[in-house]
Order: sequence, then C-alpha cells, then structure tokens
Amino acid sequence: MRTLWVDPANGAAGDMLLAALLDAGAELAAVEAALGSLGVEAIRLELREVRRHGFRAAHAGVSTAESAARRGLDDVLDVIAGGELPPEVADFAEEVFRRLAAAEGRVHGIAAAQVHFHEVGALDAIADVVGCATALHSLGLLAPSVRRIVGPVAVGAGKVAGAHGTIPIPGPAVLELLTAAGAPIAAHPAAMELCTPTGAALLCALATGWGPPPALTPLAVGVGAGTADPRTHPNVLRVLVGESAGEPAHWATSALHRVDTTVDDLDPRIWPDLLDALRAAGAADAWCTPALTRKGRPAQLLSVLVDAERLDLVCGLVFEQTTTLGVRVSPVTRRSLPRDRVEVTVAGSRIGVKRGYLAGRIVTVQPEYDEAAAAARRAGLPLAAVLDEARLLGERAGPAAPAGG
Repeated sequence: MRTLWVDPANGAAGDMLLAALLDAGAELAAVEAALGSLGVEAIRLELREVRRHGFRAAHAGVSTAESAARRGLDDVLDVIAGGELPPEVADFAEEVFRRLAAAEGRVHGIAAAQVHFHEVGALDAIADVVGCATALHSLGLLAPSVRRIVGPVAVGAGKVAGAHGTIPIPGPAVLELLTAAGAPIAAHPAAMELCTPTGAALLCALATGWGPPPALTPLAVGVGAGTADPRTHPNVLRVLVGESAGEPAHWATSALHRVDTTVDDLDPRIWPDLLDALRAAGAADAWCTPALTRKGRPAQLLSVLVDAERLDLVCGLVFEQTTTLGVRVSPVTRRSLPRDRVEVTVAGSRIGVKRGYLAGRIVTVQPEYDEAAAAARRAGLPLAAVLDEARLLGERAGPAAPAGG
C-alpha cells in the first residue's frame, strides 16, 4: 500500500510542503503546468537547494505579479475549476480552501461564503495549494487507498501581525482547523509562528490518520525549507513516501485511550453540552449509555475515546463538568476506513457527503445532517427525501481528497 508520512515537528506552511514533495520526486514540470493553467496573474515557481542548521533542504520560492483582486471562496473555487487540472487535484485543492473558509468563518462569526481571504487568499496561497495537490497526484498519493499519516503539528507561540491586526500564535484559524480535524499539537520552544493557516489546511485535508511513522519500506524522503532561518531550530518539514510491508491494509489503525465513568446524580440537561465540549477538546468520540447502578438508581455511563496527547485534558473536563470522583482509563485500538468528502447540490443547496472506502470501494455514504436539514427547510421538502437524494448523488460523485480520520 502506498503510504505518506508527513513530519511537521517544526511547523508547516504551503511552500514547505510543496518543496518537500518536490524534493521527494514529484514532477516540477507538472506543478508548473498546473499553475500556468489557472488563468490568473502570472505565477513563477523557483526550486533551489538551501541549508538549514547544517543540512540541505529544498526551498520552493513562489513569486506572483501584482494583484488588486480580493477573492472570496467562490472566486478561488472558480479559479481552480477553470484550470486544466486532473479531477483529483481540483477536488483536493477545493477541499483545502473550503476548510480554510470554514475556519475563518468560525473565527470571525460569519458564513464561509462571506469570507474574503487575506493571508490565505493571495495568489501565493493558491499557488501553494494547487502546487501541493499536483505534487501529491504526481507521486500517486491522492488515491482513496493511500495512507497519509501526519505527525504532531508544532504551532509555535508569541504574536504576529495580520490583516486584522496583531493576533496570538497559534492563530485562531490554525486552531480551528487542527481542532476540527482532531490533529495532535506538539510543543516547541520557538516563540514564532510555525504553522500557517494554509499549512494547517493542507495537513488536515491530506491526513487519513495522525501519529508517528507507520511500518513501511521507504522509497523517497523529501525535506522542504521555509524562507526564515531562525537560530532556534531547522525550519523544515519532512515527508517520507513508501510502501507498507506485508498485505495491504484496508483501514487505518490508531492507538487511543477509552475513558469511562458512571454518573447517577448529574442534571440530565448537561450531557449534550458536555459531549460537545469533549469533542471540541479533540476527543475522537464521546457518548452516553444508560446504566442501572446500586439500589436500582438510573445512571449514565460516559465513554470517551481520545489520543494520548489529549488524555489529561479530557479527564480534566470530565472531573470539572460532572459529579464523578474517578474515571477508568484503558488502551484501545481503533480501525477506521479511508474516507473522503464531496459536495452535491440538492434543491439548489450544497450538501457535504462523507464516504467511507473498503478495499477501494465505497461502503458507506452519509450526508451532513445539519446541511441537509437546512436545505430541506429552504426548499420546503421532506428531510428524508433530501437525505436520500444527497446520498445517491454522493455515491455517484467522482473521487475527492480523503479527510482526516
């Protein structure tokens, strides 16, 4: 099985990932042709070798013509759709910008469609995203059967000047992106921005899983450098491309912890908000099961699945927001299917549809419930009919970029 491991232990940015993929063997000519087909102001890509803390790395310099365009999500999607891009490349690039718009919208309290990109919407960001998508495709890494594992992401600390003034590091959009994808964050001593919104969106869109390098036979290594060369650390991102040893796996395997506690004296109105808070804190899942305790008292068994990095945070939330005095923690192994997300149009509304793959074939198709419900209300249609139509269209849609698991 084709496998990619990305190491963002020193951060991530679009140009760093692009340089690393090109350094690993992606075709520079294919990337240049893709960027040249976009129908926007001229984009020039220069790949050169640099040194960071005594080691060689590739640097992808993107230069663009002056542009007064202020692009929103629809404008960026039109640029991508107008390019001569393979469907897999266009789908992946669109997914990255949809994630960016959703995160920026949540940060500013507006709809994704109303977001006008600043840092993430400039031509160089479009170049980075389309370039990375093309490079991934060149290496055969966009197929649903490919495993793409991303290590813990260093985000940095401090403050940085942005289009809306001085913002803290990690930036609000970066945190939104990584939280939504369940991405682990790594501590880092550098007091600077290490992960950009574009870098975070790229990692979240490509990741089928998170963690250390999986078992594989390495075929190529790529090292991509950022423009800055701080004294504190080598400002590089690494990628490892290989083939998994043994029989191909049809699912991703990850090590998690299960936290359980039984509660019989909590106001039942609190449970939905608590479950939402646990998921927002990075839990892979959280749920309640009715139970019968001593003296026949009804209770709820709270269960949470979480990775090692967030275990203490989840335990703290359980202790703070319930009446329990103790929790049970046990190791578990999760197997999850490769998946992707496509968007379909039902009754004039766009609805996201998640699809799960087993051995390369679609075995589960689930529309986003809230989006389907909103579409049904707008069109005055039964929700069941909208869900059925979205499910059918999603199953028939072409391939898209797998999302994080």
